[in-house]
Amino acid sequence: MSRAGAALLALLLCAAAAVVTAEDPYLFFTWNVRYGVVSTMGVPQQVITINGQFPGPVINCTSNNNIVINVFNFLDEPFLLSWNGIQQRKNSWQDGMPGTNCPILPGQNFTYHWQAKDQIGSFYYFPSLGMHKAAGGYGPIRIHSRLLIPVPFAPPADEYDVLISDWYGRRTHKELTSFLDSGRRLNRPRGVLINGKGSAGAGAAPAFFMEAGKVYRYRVCNVGLKASLNFRIQGHKLKLVEIDGSHTMQNVYDSLDVHAGQCYSVLVTADQTPRDYFLVASTRFQRTVQTATAVIRYAGSNAPPAAELPVAPTTWAWSLNQWRSFRWNLTASAARPNPQGSYHYGQINITRTIKLASSTASVGGKLRFALNGVSHRDADVPVKLAEYFGIAGRVFKYNQITDEGTSPGAAVKLEPNVITAEFRTFIEIILENPETSIQSYHLDGYSFFPTGMGPGKWTPESRKTYNLLDAVSRHTIQVYPKSWSAIMLTFDNAGMWNLRSEIWDRRHLGQQLYISVLSPERSLRDEYDLPENALRCGAVVGLPLPAPYTI
Repeated sequence: MSRAGAALLALLLCAAAAVVTAEDPYLFFTWNVRYGVVSTMGVPQQVITINGQFPGPVINCTSNNNIVINVFNFLDEPFLLSWNGIQQRKNSWQDGMPGTNCPILPGQNFTYHWQAKDQIGSFYYFPSLGMHKAAGGYGPIRIHSRLLIPVPFAPPADEYDVLISDWYGRRTHKELTSFLDSGRRLNRPRGVLINGKGSAGAGAAPAFFMEAGKVYRYRVCNVGLKASLNFRIQGHKLKLVEIDGSHTMQNVYDSLDVHAGQCYSVLVTADQTPRDYFLVASTRFQRTVQTATAVIRYAGSNAPPAAELPVAPTTWAWSLNQWRSFRWNLTASAARPNPQGSYHYGQINITRTIKLASSTASVGGKLRFALNGVSHRDADVPVKLAEYFGIAGRVFKYNQITDEGTSPGAAVKLEPNVITAEFRTFIEIILENPETSIQSYHLDGYSFFPTGMGPGKWTPESRKTYNLLDAVSRHTIQVYPKSWSAIMLTFDNAGMWNLRSEIWDRRHLGQQLYISVLSPERSLRDEYDLPENALRCGAVVGLPLPAPYTI
């Protein structure tokens, strides 16, 4: 081989090695968290802003991107951010929950570094301490498929983030915290917001634009504290294409119930007469319906929207039947080339069934909510750090609840609620709601398969009604009043993961727990080590670092 040929070969080999060893792309953000004042419903209200924005800025990324966010806390109290639906593979250190991270103190900063590993879809971030979420601090996350991975619909003309929420604007988040801690619960909100704004009238500036004949993607997330919300667009159909990070069969709906903590993507075709139209979000399962509207304007339009809004559904049975219509798209690729449906969850043997029953009780004369008789309280040190530094026994006790649930009226204990799950086991969780209001649950670190729902109490016979083929893999699921929901998943993501009520007064007052999933091998193949920049607090301050995980 000539010298020139050898040089060319060496260059090609070096280029190939660079491709093999190259990291996935990085996106860098600097976020300043401050108080601000906005008029959400015509009245000035203190909110939490990020870089002066309410809601906060969008994270617009692609599967496997590395996200680095330096968060500066300019509030007068500790602060944390969590990432609803981001699985944080092997990395619960970045989950941003009080059980995994020490808070960012006032005047301090912390840099999150997480990867959108093998995920696509619509998600959001939110503040996880106290009642901060009631004041804002939330924003949208878009994770796009990589260019080589086919998407089961044509690229839309544009994408819009739609953050819908109830809004308790009569009190600041600090007043709401004191209100709940005094033994009361949240009742009727002041109203409903769409992207941080109250209802827009016919003459309001448009929030969204469409051009006749084109198709648009609306990413809709319920970032509120409590209310289930119905989403619809005047005169237009909604083609469902994604739920909580999974492509769905593309059924068409007039409206969608979006329960607390859930995200949906719909395609909307601009196939109506050019004019303005109302996008509508209204409360469900309340005695008095509260509604917010935003204006969609067709290009070239100067006609106001029709005054009559599309009719919302009324019963929770309608909502249950809509959930039953959702199906996973088994032929669509997800974040990897293999189809979503290549994972046959219905053919895996269940190794453990955990029944979690909610309850309401008085502890020390104050209102608390519980799961299986334990109302969770956060420890002085995050339970994940206590576990990592080997002082768990000084901070909390594992498995203070059984897998059998509890009956309404049972005594309730107030303590950190941490259960263990064996690494890589396939587990069924039954979420029981013996109460008269709808509930919603989220599990950090995972997607799960919601295989069944039904009224009354769950029994083993209920498994005969399960969807064991194409339930939509997702991270948040509702439980209707006096009903149950069943989910299944493999606990293959080592770490400490929060399972919580997305009904925020219930979560704040104890209806949550943590699931410790430990790899017996303490291997970096299963879980990352404590980050070098990890904040320390409480009993782990000053302790020597444990031996690092092995490869």
